[in-house]
Amino acid sequence: MNDPRTGDTAGGVPGGPPGVPPQAESAQDVHRWWGLVVIALAQLMVVLDATIVNIALPSAQRDLHISDANRQWVITAYTLAFGGLLLLGGRIADFVGRKRTFLIGLVGFAIASGIGGAAVNSGMLFGARALQGMFAALLAPSALSLLTTSFTDPKERARAFGIYGAIAGGGAAIGLILGGVLTEFLDWRWCLYVNVPIAGIAVLGGLSLLHDRAGHHEARLDIPGVVLGCGGLVAIVYGFSEAEPRGWDDPLVLTLLLGGVAMLAVFVWWQTRSAHPLLPLHIIRDRNRAGCFLTMALVTIGLFGTFLFLTYYLQTILGYSPLKAGLAFLPMTVGIIVGSTQVSARLMNHVAPRALMVPGLLLAAGGLTILTQLTVHAEYATHILPAELLLGLGMGMTFMPVMATATQGVAPGDSGVTSATVNTSQQVGGSIGTALLNTIATSSATAYVAAHLNPADAGDPAVRAQVTNVGVVHGYTVAIWWAVAIMLVAVVVAATMVTVRAPRHRTPQGERLGPVG
Repeated sequence: MNDPRTGDTAGGVPGGPPGVPPQAESAQDVHRWWGLVVIALAQLMVVLDATIVNIALPSAQRDLHISDANRQWVITAYTLAFGGLLLLGGRIADFVGRKRTFLIGLVGFAIASGIGGAAVNSGMLFGARALQGMFAALLAPSALSLLTTSFTDPKERARAFGIYGAIAGGGAAIGLILGGVLTEFLDWRWCLYVNVPIAGIAVLGGLSLLHDRAGHHEARLDIPGVVLGCGGLVAIVYGFSEAEPRGWDDPLVLTLLLGGVAMLAVFVWWQTRSAHPLLPLHIIRDRNRAGCFLTMALVTIGLFGTFLFLTYYLQTILGYSPLKAGLAFLPMTVGIIVGSTQVSARLMNHVAPRALMVPGLLLAAGGLTILTQLTVHAEYATHILPAELLLGLGMGMTFMPVMATATQGVAPGDSGVTSATVNTSQQVGGSIGTALLNTIATSSATAYVAAHLNPADAGDPAVRAQVTNVGVVHGYTVAIWWAVAIMLVAVVVAATMVTVRAPRHRTPQGERLGPVG
């Protein structure tokens, strides 16, 4: 019979290798769940590193004398390398083996983190962050594909992806909390050093607990696809990141965005002709999978921008310390964990994925709507806490079914690149959202101050500071309204494209039976 975890033909114990007694099979199950802990730990490190330096950024900027124009590169150097190279990382995982790629990614990420923590100037820090992103692009898809191939039984898969979804959704918020703690009590450099022991533990656990087939050595890396696909993504993300300081009509921004789109168009054309495509188009031709990819991208556009606004709002408007600002995100993290493990994981085998995704997205849109009512004197308990709880619960209900559905039924040889596409959607969406919404917020704030600051009072520092703070918050609320609109578009996408049925309504072979209802 078929081993439900590997797909290999097996005899003897149902679901296990030939001749393996029940006791041995039970031990293997225990190892798989401990292996999930290792995978989740590595994924947490990758996800939280996109936000852990946010709260520490002012301290790092002062210490390394980074200009205001260049400080964005502490964030974007990581997201550019990560989002742009994920597809290549996924293909490498399929080519040389997922476990080997996972371990290489962990070691490289730890080394890059150590270099960043020891940075003596801005260039060294930017380079280390880019190096972190490169190794994260190896680590993230191999982690998700290891999870996908280890848990294929529907009930176990639901539990495993519930845990993984909580990590993927809550990692960004956890990064903000941890960044506040480390910056407050140690030093901003520990926001990078902390990855070294985490990676070391994950490497030791991965060596003993993770198992994988050998890589598909008969395949070849699609070098033209790498250049076109990764180059196009990097150009687009770079273009959005440069839109905030330069403006949308800047020649460099337009060249990057249009050039990136053109490269991706040529990339899609090339994938239909390549013998070993970087992204087999049948992966994204599937309606449900494409819907999940698009939903993930839209969700993170609004979510990552909101993290940025709340971080600055808490510290610059309400005057929170780094620790207090980090802890203020704790309710959102709790909401994500509850939504993933107690709602989605329990219902996933009984309802269609969109029956979780659509309500989750609506809850998140409701949370964002509450944040549009922020003022310079807003109270945490009445404005921020309810919004965080709704956002967290909604994201927890959404991330888990999105990732589980996107990776369901993929051939073993394509699991790495499919997992990479999920992560690419999340990372590129977050990068675009940060740049897009920050540009909207900044321009709205500038226009507000220009319209409301009386020239006669411009020389009064107190009056100018008051009007500026009101303008900044106004800019945040305008941008968050855009995030609400984007989240509602995600609702439509999830409702109309993700039509796969619940597992109990599928055939034993797992094929879809058509639209829900």
